[in-house]
Amino acid sequence: MIKKKICLLGSFAVGKTSLIQQYVHSIFSEKYHTTIGVKIDQKSVHVNDKDVNLLIWDIHGEDEFQKVRQSYLIGASGYLLVMDGTRKKTYDVAQLLHEKAVASLGNVPFIFIINKNDLKNEWDIDTKLISRIEANEWDVLLTSAKTGEGVEHAFNRLVKRMIGV
Repeated sequence: MIKKKICLLGSFAVGKTSLIQQYVHSIFSEKYHTTIGVKIDQKSVHVNDKDVNLLIWDIHGEDEFQKVRQSYLIGASGYLLVMDGTRKKTYDVAQLLHEKAVASLGNVPFIFIINKNDLKNEWDIDTKLISRIEANEWDVLLTSAKTGEGVEHAFNRLVKRMIGV
């Protein structure tokens, strides 16, 4: 069995915990729970004839009061970089966290997620920003932790990249 560590990185309240809960347990809660430090979940998946045990690190959101520690990133084989489509400023935080991840991990695979696609009519971003993000050669996926849209696809795409298929 292959073991891989994945980190979820993003600003506070972008939906990192909800994405993990949807992926691992197929549940969504309307209640907001602030992650303090790190919470680790596990999921075994079968991808391209390979069994992969994922250690999924839900790292607290970065804001002006809390910074993500480099030590949380050590050993990660990939990461999901998450922004909230209803809060454009979460893109700036995602960019900073991407720089921090590259400095710690080098060029490991990552997927950029714009979460809260179920609230698209409330989005604070437009197609120009999405095009700019894609121009960085970032793999951009839209998800909704609430409805489950795109969640499994995002994690599976990252796993495939991490194991080289």
